[in-house]
Amino acid sequence: MTQDLKKAYHTIVEDHFPSTMTITFGSGPQAQSLHYEKVTWVVEGEQRGLRYGENPGQEAAFYKLIDGNLKIGDVTTIQPGRYLVSDAELLQFGKHPGKINLTDADNALNILRYFTDRCAAAIIKHNNPCGVALSDNLLDAYEKADAADRVAAFGGCIAVTSPIDKATAEAISTRYAEVVAAPDFEEGALEILGKRKNLRIMKINRMDRLASFIGTQFVDYKSLMDGSIIAQLSYVPLARKHEDLSPAMVEHKGKIYEVLRKPTDAEVRDMLFGWLVESGVTSNSVMYVKDEVTVGIGTGEQDRVGVAIIARDKAYRKLMDRYSFGLFGKAFHDLKETDAIEEIRKKAEDDHGGLIGSTMVSDAFFPFPDGLEVGLSEGVRSVIQPGGSINDHLAVEICNRYGATMVFTGQRSFKH
Repeated sequence: MTQDLKKAYHTIVEDHFPSTMTITFGSGPQAQSLHYEKVTWVVEGEQRGLRYGENPGQEAAFYKLIDGNLKIGDVTTIQPGRYLVSDAELLQFGKHPGKINLTDADNALNILRYFTDRCAAAIIKHNNPCGVALSDNLLDAYEKADAADRVAAFGGCIAVTSPIDKATAEAISTRYAEVVAAPDFEEGALEILGKRKNLRIMKINRMDRLASFIGTQFVDYKSLMDGSIIAQLSYVPLARKHEDLSPAMVEHKGKIYEVLRKPTDAEVRDMLFGWLVESGVTSNSVMYVKDEVTVGIGTGEQDRVGVAIIARDKAYRKLMDRYSFGLFGKAFHDLKETDAIEEIRKKAEDDHGGLIGSTMVSDAFFPFPDGLEVGLSEGVRSVIQPGGSINDHLAVEICNRYGATMVFTGQRSFKH
């Protein structure tokens, strides 16, 4: 049967999910229950829930925890009432949110919670960051996050830690985005953003409590094809400050291998920034960052050397895009001028894709040094990774050969 796909994207799926949900662990006097209530919004005079799920035609519902708590071992899961996305105020919705809009906004906040003391911007697409950047002013942070991958950021979810001012609103309004989430909007900013009629504008009313979510855990559910469910406690990155990092050192066959160069303060900042952004990236992943901005992000691959190459190649392409947008106002692949194409390609090659002096971030250890060499050969000078491979000594040796520094977090950062 032929389906009108354009019509499907504009069709709101009727939501038949119940208004409440309870999940109970155990039975009898020892039972622990979590009670949820469905989130709805007033849209065109009607109470409506999610527009649809991951695809048009998939019913979906959005529930927030209103009562109950779960204690697992020494961990007590998050208390009811500490709402963020589930209590966001929708200031504009030409289209009200679907599942993907909410999960993108949530992952943006998942990353931004570690950077509330700075002006930070994260642009998310398909639940992975296109670009994340820190700065001392919001416009600069947004423009750097957008420039990190302008092509991928098209139609993404933009989230920031500071109230959006008019200058930032003007910059955002020149681009197509699905969602903008912020703690507030300065005078005149909403009027500027409102010109984008289909833009979902979300005010995160309790952004001031975002940092309090650092270290908290919730029950993370994954449903399988047969209806079974895996429940796990959510991930918490433990390496969040300099003293949590260990200089790479390992014993192998009675010999001590240790990295020769200690990281500079700037390298430590980039390593911690990259490691915390990494917690919001789908594994298997490798990422490059420089000056607290993402440079190239490789996600969801099956082998580590392959994802290191993909992240490197993306860094080259995104740098060529930045040069092309700066000179001609268009993406590199849209250029027709042969001379300009060759000039930009050569400049990106001379600059090694912007990787000179960058930090390489890996969510798991490198089983072999070939993955590391992908970045080191391009000018990477610092590496952060969990460690724990039987070949860690080879990783130390290759870093020393290139004059790079490396630290271990002692903790893997997979996200599936």
